[in-house]
Amino acid sequence: MNRQELILTVLATLALAPMALAQPTAPGQIADGSPTPHMPWGVPDLQGVWDHGTATPLERPDEYKGREFLTAEEIAETNVRATTFASSERRSELSVERDVGLAYNQFWWDRGLSDGRTALIIDPPDGQIPEQIPEAIARAEARRAAARPRENSENPEDRNLWERCLSRGAVRLGGAYNNNFQIFQTEDHVAILLEMVHEMRIIPIEGGSAPTQSPSQWLGRSRGHWEGDTLVVETTNFSGQAPWRGSGENLKIVERFSRPNGGTLRYEVTFEDATTWVAPWTAALDMPRTGGLLYEYACHERNYGMENLLRGARVQETLAGSAR
Repeated sequence: MNRQELILTVLATLALAPMALAQPTAPGQIADGSPTPHMPWGVPDLQGVWDHGTATPLERPDEYKGREFLTAEEIAETNVRATTFASSERRSELSVERDVGLAYNQFWWDRGLSDGRTALIIDPPDGQIPEQIPEAIARAEARRAAARPRENSENPEDRNLWERCLSRGAVRLGGAYNNNFQIFQTEDHVAILLEMVHEMRIIPIEGGSAPTQSPSQWLGRSRGHWEGDTLVVETTNFSGQAPWRGSGENLKIVERFSRPNGGTLRYEVTFEDATTWVAPWTAALDMPRTGGLLYEYACHERNYGMENLLRGARVQETLAGSAR
């Protein structure tokens, strides 16, 4: 199956799921102990809908310094917080602004549960993102300074790619909702459909490293190859227009996908950018398979949030002018 045939197959599958809501739970989740399925050509079958939602933070909080795992009591407490943080019972704990920001209730949120670890980062061992180099700190401040004059944006283009429903980046490690992606697989390509902002990554499977000269893109350019039963995907050639944790066009991401059993996708990702961090760093997450369909994330169809944001900015300008 070539690239065009793969895209048509993906689109045909998506046509079966026209609704605009995610399926965050996994009523048909495969038991973790089931055998790992394989494709006819011998490699593990990575296909399916996988849930990357988690209550485990990316970096280790100070209160768990030096500890890799939580106690059973701490896991239970973490899961309660994750499943009730926007509930009506806890509304008295919230400011008015925070209450509005959480959409008034728990219904819209699906952060996932703790996996028992204190951080997703496994390297460095302290569970922290390495320090940024001075040039990266200056670059981030320059970005913030450039954005300040546009705080009351005049046009949608003044807002970031996320708010414009255009991109959330190639990597997702947990999230508030829409924590799913779907993998499609052929001998020479793997496609990853991200539920959030419905982006599609088309990854050719070939030997060797990614080409050094290639058009840059928001999600970068990816190449994959198999190392035993692990799919390794290397992504470079980022445009720098969707900076991730301060990184830019020099970012290199290496992802490792494996399937230890029928119900689990093991995901490990390493971030490397010598113009941002003093050292590479790695995070890992085991994702359960979801038994339902991946539904469309209809963000851009009449982006009311964007319209109201711009309209509100004009109101603020009018009020400021009349106060002079």
